[in-house]
Amino acid sequence: MFLNRFIRILPLIILSGCESTPDTPTSTPEIKANPKTIVSEQREDITQVAPLTTKELDDVWQRIRAQLTFSNSSHPAVQQRIAWYLSHPNYMDEISRRAEPYLYYIVDEVEKRELPIELALMPLIESDFNASAYSHKHASGLWQLTPAIATYFKVQITPWYDGRQDVIDSTRAALDFMEYLYKRFDGDWYHAIAAYNLGEGRVLRAISNNKKQGKPTDFFNLKLPKQTSLYVPKLLAAAQLLKSQKMAFPAIANSPAITILPINGAIILDSKEKWQQLESLNYGVIRFPAIIDAPHIVVPITEQTQYKEMLAKQETNDFSQWQNYTVKRGDSLSVIAKRYKVSIGQLKTFNDLKSNTIKVGQKLVLPQLADTQIEHKVKSGESLWRIANHYKVSIAKLKQWNNLSSDNLKIGEKLTVFLSAS
Repeated sequence: MFLNRFIRILPLIILSGCESTPDTPTSTPEIKANPKTIVSEQREDITQVAPLTTKELDDVWQRIRAQLTFSNSSHPAVQQRIAWYLSHPNYMDEISRRAEPYLYYIVDEVEKRELPIELALMPLIESDFNASAYSHKHASGLWQLTPAIATYFKVQITPWYDGRQDVIDSTRAALDFMEYLYKRFDGDWYHAIAAYNLGEGRVLRAISNNKKQGKPTDFFNLKLPKQTSLYVPKLLAAAQLLKSQKMAFPAIANSPAITILPINGAIILDSKEKWQQLESLNYGVIRFPAIIDAPHIVVPITEQTQYKEMLAKQETNDFSQWQNYTVKRGDSLSVIAKRYKVSIGQLKTFNDLKSNTIKVGQKLVLPQLADTQIEHKVKSGESLWRIANHYKVSIAKLKQWNNLSSDNLKIGEKLTVFLSAS
């Protein structure tokens, strides 16, 4: 049964959202949220959205527009954000470009759960629909999930795969989290959305403080950090602009753009050209072209047949392209795993080991590509672009390998670079 405010909240504070610090959920969400129950600062009827034309039905933004349910807000924070959007008319061009592969899928998932369609706009607020986004507080992906929140909602994070940067795994976890928060805050979506950004404990304390002082407890009357006090207004402003059609949202086809192909075992894709085409849909796969720990890869739905055939030609657990290691005196699986930053489970799987016992002289396959790992020391005048261009790798990979949340580098900083043997 869902835990409510009568049960003590666990004190663990973790990160979630682009700049947030939410608590670990105190229980697993069990029931579906009702989008018709909207608790806001206004009780007025929601402005009706005009029926869609046949042409608009082909646009997923208009599919969202037809289902918007949150009330319009005249609050200054919302109006200021509306003014910001209107003063940056090209902003939505870039957002639509980034969102194009993902938005139909996200909308579909929100609708399946019968959640408010406004939640499909959260990646716009969290990451600007940048699937490789990484914050300085270690939140990652479209939904800016932190390691703790991701782990709680069973998103896998290993040296080879980060499900927070996978649209399938991250969307499931984010919506699970929102269902949990909806129940935690007794059906108040504004409180739930604020808690996604800040953490349920701090929002609950703000509500409690207002109650003690006899003040209203709606979102706009809570004393919250500036970032969170602007977070909900950003979402409301985007929804309000879409509803009123006062700003152009470049059309995105209202049809599936992606699908997934299951992965079993460890695979190295031998077509570098093909994999480069998939990289932007699979930021969760950390060490291209090796696919380890990933439950699937995401591919364009129009090309699923050719990618399915490509995968069929790959032998799972073919370790001919992996590093080999000879066990030395004093070695153990834990020592080797720590040295090469892999798990004991991976070592055992790769070597078909039934126990943790190994012998001196025994040959092991390491779950490491037979490639070169370089440590690059940043020099004066260097940038991520220049370093990436020098090694012929992407900036996104450099940032992912080194947990960089921005493009800024310091002279003398050391960066890890992986160079493929091929």
